[in-house]
Amino acid sequence: MQKISRLFLLLLAVAVPALAQRDIGDIVVTAEKNTVPVRVSANSPELNLLAQQAFKSHGRYRVTASGYAYDIRFSLAAGNQVRVDITKGQAAAPVASTVVSGTSARNALLRAADFAVEKTNGLGLKGYFTARLAFIGERTGKKEIYTSDLFFGEVKQITRDNALALMPRWSPDGSRLLYTSFFKSGFPDIFQIDLHTYQRTTFVSFKGTNSGARFSPNGSQVAMVLSGEGSPEIYVGNAQGRQVSRKTRSQAVKSSPCFSPDGSRLVFAMEPGPQLYVMSTAGGTPTRVTSGVSGYCAEPDWSRANPNKIAFTMRAGGYQIGVLDLSTRTAKQVSKAPFDGIEPSWLADGRHLVYTARDRSTSVLCILDTETGNSVRVSPTAFGSVMQGNVWTP
Repeated sequence: MQKISRLFLLLLAVAVPALAQRDIGDIVVTAEKNTVPVRVSANSPELNLLAQQAFKSHGRYRVTASGYAYDIRFSLAAGNQVRVDITKGQAAAPVASTVVSGTSARNALLRAADFAVEKTNGLGLKGYFTARLAFIGERTGKKEIYTSDLFFGEVKQITRDNALALMPRWSPDGSRLLYTSFFKSGFPDIFQIDLHTYQRTTFVSFKGTNSGARFSPNGSQVAMVLSGEGSPEIYVGNAQGRQVSRKTRSQAVKSSPCFSPDGSRLVFAMEPGPQLYVMSTAGGTPTRVTSGVSGYCAEPDWSRANPNKIAFTMRAGGYQIGVLDLSTRTAKQVSKAPFDGIEPSWLADGRHLVYTARDRSTSVLCILDTETGNSVRVSPTAFGSVMQGNVWTP
């Protein structure tokens, strides 16, 4: 029972509200010479609001009504289609135009906005606006899993466990979620939900704690933390929760395993500290990769866009978001907010990420530009407290 308690405390170590100096809001760190001024508009009030929100979340852009480098105009076409027209400068020289289809008008707008980003950012960045979120929300009074688009449209409640749910993680094809819940046995087990049928199945339920499940990039493997053999250890199984094999062997508490983009390595947090360690997916001796930046480094997320970048939660007074560069073995704090920042999840461009921001009374999801420290809130006040956002890119 002692080992179960220690692991559970580590899983929730940064989930208990901490004191902050002021309420959560946007953090704007302007770097004019590194931004592209754009005018953004759409021909319907709803789509115009969404387009403005999307581009204002992106640290590469500065939305303005005058002095713009590009004019990006969206218009609703037939059905769930949106046309985007991009012109350059005051002379309105044509840059690109296209019609984009989506699953809804809202989705089509976000797809068209990603097209506009790729045509205008000048740095080779991918668009990230069409990302989808899985997250924990508390609007029913219990921690349940929800999904939505990146800007909290088309929200769906996925679980109704009426119990503590934790750490939803997408499959690479977006068809399933893995998560940890206490609803069945009173102990943490890993469950899988099919997002087409909403059928829930038990993925792993061994003696002790079962938590932190995460798919490999190709979907063929799942890493997780199990304590059935004594200490909480990293295990890897197949996509059906079978052929589970132990990969670490020590008394130290471990958490939050995450695959490298090519699936050959795992990063995870391990005590003391904890600190971050990397090891081969096949097993072997873990190598510590954080040192000196903070005495507490946890919740790693390995960027798919940049295999040298790992985002993580670090302690710096309160909690903040850090980024480790594996090419130089250096890490730095990238969030600059007076409130806590935890639980990072990379977006598709390898520059921005979604994270949980929290103050003394609530927690919300925000988009962070890791280059500038800009932080923009995306979860609405009316939804209540949300946390543990995980990103899937179609």
